[in-house]
Amino acid sequence: MKKLTEALKQMLDALAFAHAGEHLSMRDKTQVLAQSSDAVNVEALKELEPASVSASSNTRRVALYLGSELPAEVIEYVIETCSSLKHELTVLTFQSGNVAKALINPYQQALEAVGVDMELVTLTGDPVSGLGRYLRKHPEVAFLACKDSGYLGRSFLKGTNPQNAIPVPVVVVTTTGEGTAGLDKDASSSNKDKASVA
Repeated sequence: MKKLTEALKQMLDALAFAHAGEHLSMRDKTQVLAQSSDAVNVEALKELEPASVSASSNTRRVALYLGSELPAEVIEYVIETCSSLKHELTVLTFQSGNVAKALINPYQQALEAVGVDMELVTLTGDPVSGLGRYLRKHPEVAFLACKDSGYLGRSFLKGTNPQNAIPVPVVVVTTTGEGTAGLDKDASSSNKDKASVA
């Protein structure tokens, strides 16, 4: 009976540690481990804490792929979605920082009005592999949004994008531009469906 009780205690401790590992900050994890076990080297755990972890890294985020233009339909969809899901926004671009800021600035007040924090990240290299690398390293990103008339959106709508290249769901937002007519006839003809998930 004593062995069973000890085994149950170990299992419950393991569940508590698993919960702490998934849901708590590094500081809180350290406190939990320090209170529960003197066999754990708490100082060694502190050394494992990444130096550049921001306070918002635990916050769920929506990623927006920003090309050379930012249609109003796309940013409105992203702002509304971030607001309703209580997610923050990460704008991913291969444009220069100044170009990206110029495209986003007209919508800055709308983001602030609904309390959505925005982070701009400039990437380099091939767009698909660069996006994939970034998204694999940032599990806080719930999904990636892009416009239907850009390279990435067209790739997903035509089914030519390699599987597994983008490790998160992709939402292709339909815009009212002329270039969308031949890409997704159902989405273009129906104003009710503004976004499709690839």
